Amino acid sequence: MSEKQLPIIQVTCPCCGAMLTIDPTLRAVLEHKLPVKPQLVAQLKDAARLVEQEAVRRQERYQQIVEAEKNKGKVLDKKFQELLKRAKEEPLEKPLKDIDLD
Repeated sequence: MSEKQLPIIQVTCPCCGAMLTIDPTLRAVLEHKLPVKPQLVAQLKDAARLVEQEAVRRQERYQQIVEAEKNKGKVLDKKFQELLKRAKEEPLEKPLKDIDLD
């Protein structure tokens, strides 16, 4: 009995973008080609500019985190006061027990 030959399949990996050549008969990857990545830094001037931009971005993010931490205590206190006010307005009810349902 001869086994039916299935055509070889080529797919692109959704994670890394690599081209995979798969043989469905053997259930194996025959070839794996990584995509060509463009060169990020062509010249030294560009590299220095990219480093400076990254430093500015990092400093801005740090300032955002510092401001968030400064306001964190105020936000938590405000939430606590609001919940305390709501708890005082609601009437207290005796919790129902399972035995009371009989």
